[in-house]
Amino acid sequence: MAWYCSGSTNTELVENLFKAGLVKNDRVKEAMLGPTMPPSRPYSDSPQPIGHGATISAPHMHGHACEYLIDYLQPGARVLDIGSGSGYLTHVIANLVANPSNEGLVIGVDHIPALVELSRNNMNKSPKAVGCKTRASQVYCCRWSIRMERRGPLRRHPRRSSCREASPGASRATTCPGRLFIPVESEEHDTASLGSGQWIWIVDKKADGSVHKEKVFQVSYVPLTDAPRS
Repeated sequence: MAWYCSGSTNTELVENLFKAGLVKNDRVKEAMLGPTMPPSRPYSDSPQPIGHGATISAPHMHGHACEYLIDYLQPGARVLDIGSGSGYLTHVIANLVANPSNEGLVIGVDHIPALVELSRNNMNKSPKAVGCKTRASQVYCCRWSIRMERRGPLRRHPRRSSCREASPGASRATTCPGRLFIPVESEEHDTASLGSGQWIWIVDKKADGSVHKEKVFQVSYVPLTDAPRS
C-alpha cells in the first residue's frame, strides 16, 4: 500500500499516508508537514539514497517510528535520533516536542560528517525548523562524542540503521520511563516462528528500571556502519 501514497507535494504525500492508515495520529501528521524533503523524488513514499552509503527511509517508516514513540514525544521531551542522516526525522520530532518554554531537546547524531552538514543545511532551509531551534526546542545535529554522554539520559530513541542486537548501552542512555525504537538483525535460530532478517524492536524502560523488549514488525534497513577512518 505504501508505494501508492506518493504525491506531487509534501502535503499530498502526508494526506495520502493518513488516508491509507499508514499515519494515524493527528500530531504525527501535522509534524510531518514541515521538514525539508530529499532533492530526488522528494514526495515519493520510498527509501532514497542520500550519499555516503546511506539512505533516507520511506516517509511512512518515519511515521511508524513517531507513532510507536508518540506517548513519549510530548512537548518538552528529550530525544536522541541515532543515524539521523538528512535530519528529516530529527525535524519531525522537533515539531512534536516543541513547547513555548524552550524545554524540548532533540539530538540527531551521525558519524558521517557530510551527512551532519546536510542535516544542518536542511534544518536551516526550513522556516519551521528555524522556529524550532530558536523558540520551541533545542535541536542539535552532530557527531557522537563523549560530551553527549554528559547531557544525561534521554527518554526516546528512534534508530534508523540496523544493528546486531538491542544493546544495553542504548537502554542505559534511556530514562525511566523511556522507549527505544530500533531495527535489529535477527538470526533464524532465534526466531523460528517469526523468521530471520531485520525486525523493529520496541524496548521499554519502566519507571522501576526494568526493561521490556518486544519484536513488532519486519523491515529492511541499511546496516549500522563503522565510523569513517580519519
